[in-house]
Amino acid sequence: MAVPKRKVSPSRRNMRRSHHALEANSYIEDKDTGELRRPHHVDLKTGMYRGRQILSPKED
Repeated sequence: MAVPKRKVSPSRRNMRRSHHALEANSYIEDKDTGELRRPHHVDLKTGMYRGRQILSPKED
């Protein structure tokens, strides 16, 4: 079984984990309604996705 020769330093450990941080969600403005929505997701207000009606529109 492979065993490390030396302990990994905290600096090296933290450098390895530098890309593990969470990022803020990205939102885009919908072309038709002007509402903010996630990219590649259905617009829940209109029910449209890529120009097609996927869901029935949400009632307020």
